[in-house]
Amino acid sequence: MTHNEATVDATNAATPAAAASAGTGAGKPAEQAKLTCANVWKVFGDNAEGVLDSHGGEISDDQLAAAGLVGAVQDVSLDIRQGEIFIIMGLSGSGKSTLVRCMSGLIPITRGHIFVESQDLKTIDERQLLELRRHKMGMVFQHFALLPHLTVLANVAFPLEVQGVDKRTRDQKARETIRMVGLEGREHNFPRQLSGGQQQRVGIARALVIEPDIWFLDEPFSALDPLIRRDMQDEFLRLQSMLDKTVVFITHDFSEAIKLADRIAIMHEGRVDQIGTSEELVTRPATNYVAEFTKDVPRAKVLSARSLMVPGPVDAVPGAAPHDVKPVAPGELVEHFAPRVIDRNAPVPVVDDTGTPHGHVHPESVMNILLEREQQS
Repeated sequence: MTHNEATVDATNAATPAAAASAGTGAGKPAEQAKLTCANVWKVFGDNAEGVLDSHGGEISDDQLAAAGLVGAVQDVSLDIRQGEIFIIMGLSGSGKSTLVRCMSGLIPITRGHIFVESQDLKTIDERQLLELRRHKMGMVFQHFALLPHLTVLANVAFPLEVQGVDKRTRDQKARETIRMVGLEGREHNFPRQLSGGQQQRVGIARALVIEPDIWFLDEPFSALDPLIRRDMQDEFLRLQSMLDKTVVFITHDFSEAIKLADRIAIMHEGRVDQIGTSEELVTRPATNYVAEFTKDVPRAKVLSARSLMVPGPVDAVPGAAPHDVKPVAPGELVEHFAPRVIDRNAPVPVVDDTGTPHGHVHPESVMNILLEREQQS
């Protein structure tokens, strides 16, 4: 079994959406996906497409190297849903930034297909691609890339100016967006007069002012101090709750991914090793690399009651009194419900929001999770 086959099998078992994307044939977008990658390759070097064609799209790293080629992205298939925060992770050189630049049309792919809804980036012309990027895609990068000679208002309004929007309309929209990101009153400041967090808010406002369908963020908070970074993560989640954008977000910080992601893709040497929730990646790693990548993640932050619970009614458990404690929701994280389970020192029922019982969690299981990291260290 090849690396890719093993990854697809494990990913399919973990996530239905990934299973759908793995079955996406070349030339067909995944159903109900906002953005689809189907067998995408980005190979740098002379005659890259010809070399790939000669191998039928199946080529090893050694064969690429022998041909003088670098496979930055190799046979990636995935789909991203409407309104989803999809995070791409990997070490430096794993291909995550190259993949996002392919998704956004900044660089052409070598082989495969990328669909934004039903539009295939490989078949549309330059004018159509430019219009797509101007009107449907917003981008925020690690380095804020603000125009230093323009005010906050002018920086945010700049994408609308490029679109040809009249000054009155673009200033009005820019002011509304500046207010949305919490910078009202700073419209006439220049970037040098702002803190790092404020500058990144300007970058976010500039990406949002065109009201994009898809929002690409490449390590947008990694240059910020820890406290400012946490504030910006909270701000990002607040904006997402209001706007419901489809988000593709690159980070190397698993704690950040845990906080923000609906699903996470882990890349390794140009390939996607696994796609899943943070809980799925930690509890069911598809490859040794994913297991190693996630081994230091605090499990209390990613494991839910669903992972720890014992099926069956709590009434049948000795010492349990299910009506004297607030039940735990199936998706509630260990770090949130641990105190009330441990303080009670008896099993606690797991009940969903319809009142349906799913099982119960024991304080011993919770304590084992909380102590696991300390034991490892």
